[in-house]
Amino acid sequence: MPLNYLKTALLLAAMTAILVALGGTVGGEAGLVLALAISLVMNIVSLWGSDSIVLRMHGAQEVDAQSAPDYYAMVAELAQRAGLPMPRACIMHNPQPNAFATGRSPSKSAVCVSTGLLEMLTKEEVAGVIAHELAHIKNRDTLTMTVAATMAGAISTFTNMLQFRMILGSGRNRGNWITNLLAMLFAPLAAMLVQMAISRSREYAADRLGAEICGNPLWLASALAKIHNFARQIENPSAEAVPASAHMFIVNPLSGRGIDNFFSTHPAIENRIAELEQIAAEQGMAGEVTLDDGGEGVRGAGGGRAPGSFLPPGVGRRPASTSVPTTGRRGFWR
Repeated sequence: MPLNYLKTALLLAAMTAILVALGGTVGGEAGLVLALAISLVMNIVSLWGSDSIVLRMHGAQEVDAQSAPDYYAMVAELAQRAGLPMPRACIMHNPQPNAFATGRSPSKSAVCVSTGLLEMLTKEEVAGVIAHELAHIKNRDTLTMTVAATMAGAISTFTNMLQFRMILGSGRNRGNWITNLLAMLFAPLAAMLVQMAISRSREYAADRLGAEICGNPLWLASALAKIHNFARQIENPSAEAVPASAHMFIVNPLSGRGIDNFFSTHPAIENRIAELEQIAAEQGMAGEVTLDDGGEGVRGAGGGRAPGSFLPPGVGRRPASTSVPTTGRRGFWR
């Protein structure tokens, strides 16, 4: 664990260095100081407000035992299994099945799932997803990932400023056009690569711990297969609007139609499923996870027990106007 913290500290330091260097390119010494000040402010804001920044960004609503009893009870029981305090349980009205966790510490954290996820996944698969997000909280990944997202957003802002300066700058400013162009091209790329390293190194650890929390690795493997398949078919409007937050989701929520998805912030879904299958085999659990567009998920998974009941909560459903494909299997709300 100390090595993981050191790696994260180095990666975040790299993000700060990119931002400061970009600020110096835009405004010289004054721009460098400004960029350093902005990076400090954004890190402080992320530190104290990360449990609500991303939730507002994606229009998430907090629920309780009255408004969504099954979902709330499942989060509570899995949090108890993980040895964590009860996080805020939230739902975002989004047809794409996906989920994320946020918060500066286990006591100031939140788990958020989409209505699409609750509609399309079984109770066991939902348990696997929630366990994965709780693993991020237990490993204290959520703060790091939120800070990385805000830093990436700041780098994008400075890149836009540099582009604007190149277009409307004076002759003196145009003299450094090669430096400006290189900075405009490579700063966002470098930030994206750092963001990828932060996310990819943590997804495998969260998968392993999540499998331990929920009690059956194949539940999470099946959920990953389904989410991956449907995420390619169903757009996530809030994630497309703020692609810097894509690395916080359990599966990449971006459609892949733009440059924002040229480098994936997540490990290959096939590798994640293969590792979970290996863990299941070591535990004597049999099952075959299919990765196709049919949303079949896992066949033959057995063992373990998903917490919570299987009764429809009556609230928290997706709006009736939202159209989503069916999987042929009963979802968590059904």
